[in-house]
Amino acid sequence: MEPIGDILAHYGRITGMIWTEVAIDGAVEQWILSTSRDKRFQYHNAKNGNPIGPPFVCAAWCTSLEYDAESAHAFVGDYSGNITMLNIKADGLQVVTTLTGHTACIEMLTWDSSTRRLFSAGHDRLIIIWDIGGGHGTAYELHGHTNRVTSLAFVSSKNQLISAGEDSVMVFWDLNAERKETPPWAESDNCESCSRPFLWNITGIFERKQFGSRQHHCRACGRALCDKCSQEQSTIPSMGFELPVRVCKFCSSNIDHTPLATFHDTKHSVMSITMDLQRKCVVTVGQDRVIKIWDVSTLL
Repeated sequence: MEPIGDILAHYGRITGMIWTEVAIDGAVEQWILSTSRDKRFQYHNAKNGNPIGPPFVCAAWCTSLEYDAESAHAFVGDYSGNITMLNIKADGLQVVTTLTGHTACIEMLTWDSSTRRLFSAGHDRLIIIWDIGGGHGTAYELHGHTNRVTSLAFVSSKNQLISAGEDSVMVFWDLNAERKETPPWAESDNCESCSRPFLWNITGIFERKQFGSRQHHCRACGRALCDKCSQEQSTIPSMGFELPVRVCKFCSSNIDHTPLATFHDTKHSVMSITMDLQRKCVVTVGQDRVIKIWDVSTLL
C-alpha cells in the first residue's frame, strides 16, 4: 500500500466522506466530498487535493452526508436536525433548500436514486422519508424506535426500509403500503372538543370558572385537546406510528391498526448495519464490539 497524497480538508473531526466522478467538458474528474464538526462542507479534486469553490458553512456541526451523482446534489445533515440540499458545480455550490422536520442531530442519511427519495434518521428517534424528486414535496414520518436511530438500509427491489438503533431493535418498514403525512398541530386557547380553557387562557378560566388544563394534541387529527379528551393510546400505522401514541376519542375508533412494519431484537445496541442482498443477510455492529450476522431471507 502506497500513499498517493494528503488533503487537509477540515479543522475538526470528519463525519462524512464520498468519492465521486464528475464529467466536466468531456473530461472525467474525481471529487472528494466531506463534512466535519468544524461546521463545513467541502469538496476537493482527488487528484491534486485542491478545493473546488468555497465551503458551505452550517450553523451547527455537520454530522452526515449523502450525494446524488445523477443530479449533482449533496445533502448535509447537521447537529441541530436540519438537512441542507446543495447543488454542487465545478465553479461553486448553491443552496437549494433546507429540510426541517427533525428536532435533534441527524445521525444517518440514505439516498435512493430509483425513486429519488431521501431517508433520514436522528437522535430524536424519528425517521423521515423525503420525496425529493416526486414533485409532491411530501415527507412521511416513521416512529418505531425508543432510542436513537443510528443506521438505515434501503432495499429498492422490495421497496423496504431497514432501520436499527440504540434500542437494540431492527425494524423492517413496508413502503409499498399507502401512507399519510402527519397533520400539523393546531393551536387554540381552548380544548377543541370540550372547550375547556388551557393554562394560559386566564380570561377563559375566569369566565368558565374552571381550572386550566395542559394542551395536548391528537396525533391522528392534530386537534388541540385537554388531557381528559385525549387519554386514548393507539398505534397509527398509516402515519408511521407503530408504537402507541396519544389520540382523541373520535380518532381511536376509526384507526386501522394493521401493522406496516415488523420488529426484531438484535441482542445489542446497534451502531451500524450493512446489507448483503445477494446472500440476504444483514450485518450489525454493536456498542458491545460484537459483529452479528443475520439471515433475513424470510423478511425480504
